[in-house]
Amino acid sequence: MEQELPSTKPYLLRAIWEWCNDHGYTPYIAVEVDEMTRVPREFVRDGQIVLNIGASATNRLQIGDEYVEFQARFGGVARELSVPLGRVAAIYARENGAGMAFELEEAGQRTEPAHLVLPHQPLAIVTGNEPDDEPPEPPRPEGGRPYLQRIK
Repeated sequence: MEQELPSTKPYLLRAIWEWCNDHGYTPYIAVEVDEMTRVPREFVRDGQIVLNIGASATNRLQIGDEYVEFQARFGGVARELSVPLGRVAAIYARENGAGMAFELEEAGQRTEPAHLVLPHQPLAIVTGNEPDDEPPEPPRPEGGRPYLQRIK
């Protein structure tokens, strides 16, 4: 009987976050929101939200084995955010789109990453560090939904 290996996802998220910071890039995560995701619902578009998790936009950032948790300001108000790792669809550098995409996990399921190439325009972006900052409308490719292109 094979033992289930621990997920590599939290390690990859932390590594890409660190890579972004080391090279002056801004790390963003794309999140598929569900009932377990604690984010400002007023910024969720089509069940998705993109969050700036850079050091200047967050306070007490913790990329743990089960959740990404941090505090960020939205409209000048500090909010506590909690994102289950299984709902993180991608992490990437805002400036160049380099990063990694992940298959979404169902309850009790673990999946491994796919390489990521994002379109030149980002999905709906919430920086969390601008008072009264409204996120831009996400781009709408054919089909009406933002997309990530997976490369194997």
